[in-house]
Amino acid sequence: MFSLRVMRRNPFGMDICCRKGSRSPLQELYNPTQLELSNTAILHQMRRDQVTDTCRANSVTSRKRRVLTPNDLKHLVVDEDHELIYCYVPKVACTNWKRVMMVLTGRGKYSDPMEIPANEAHVSANLKTLNQYSIPEINHRLKNYMKFLFVREPFERLVSAYRNKFTQKYNTSFHKRYGTKIVKRQRKNATQEALRKGDDVKFEEFVAYLIDPLTQREEPFNEHWQTVYSLCHPCHIHYDLVGKYETLEDDSNYVLQLAGVGSYLKFPTYAKSTKTTDEMTTEFFQNISMEHQTQLYDVYKLDFLMFNYSVPSYLKLE
Repeated sequence: MFSLRVMRRNPFGMDICCRKGSRSPLQELYNPTQLELSNTAILHQMRRDQVTDTCRANSVTSRKRRVLTPNDLKHLVVDEDHELIYCYVPKVACTNWKRVMMVLTGRGKYSDPMEIPANEAHVSANLKTLNQYSIPEINHRLKNYMKFLFVREPFERLVSAYRNKFTQKYNTSFHKRYGTKIVKRQRKNATQEALRKGDDVKFEEFVAYLIDPLTQREEPFNEHWQTVYSLCHPCHIHYDLVGKYETLEDDSNYVLQLAGVGSYLKFPTYAKSTKTTDEMTTEFFQNISMEHQTQLYDVYKLDFLMFNYSVPSYLKLE
């Protein structure tokens, strides 16, 4: 047993970071020792079943089952000390989850996730991803580590990405990289300034760009609006736990509990007034034509089905 004093001083120190001799998160998830965890386990079993059923129902339509390459695994963050794999999805609290993963893998370097600046959390060298391992090492971790991801209502996530990347003046790299292309392709009689800056993309133009077949042929979607299906490959990788943005705090702290760190590490909570809401999303979709709404729903359909999000009431589908 470690003394409480040591635990409090540095719960992520070398000597206690590693789980040897204790139950792994996988064991704790599928065979819970605590009663309060077993009720939650049932909820997560239902979420897993929903993913499995959707994959099965749609495998008929997908041409052939493609094999994953290491490049497909660059969103899967690995924590060897606690035997966790986290697939990060931008616009679903991924900054805070990356901060938490830095605490978990830091071996005492950090203790409070919120001490880590947001830009630090996105420096790829600060976290190890699954594509950096050899094929046997990848397979070993996929089999033995607890794999989890967090999802969000697809169109709310999309509006959140649009608001963050196209309506904030500081995001000039996105304006140059994507905004200029969108304006050129989707706006008739665009001004020279708009074509040069790409900083005033309308939501309708963004949607038209997403459903344009040329866009998908040209290059994969940017990770901020790529489908969860394509980022995390849930039909190829069996996720043990699907967390939801709508129950972010509970689901996140459940993961930390399973990892055996719940007593001294809590998921950061903060009420952001800028958060994209359902009402906001409804408003953004009001100016989108029925035809475009239908085409956009088709792009994100698997995410809706797989994670049990119903068709939004504001949609006018053909």
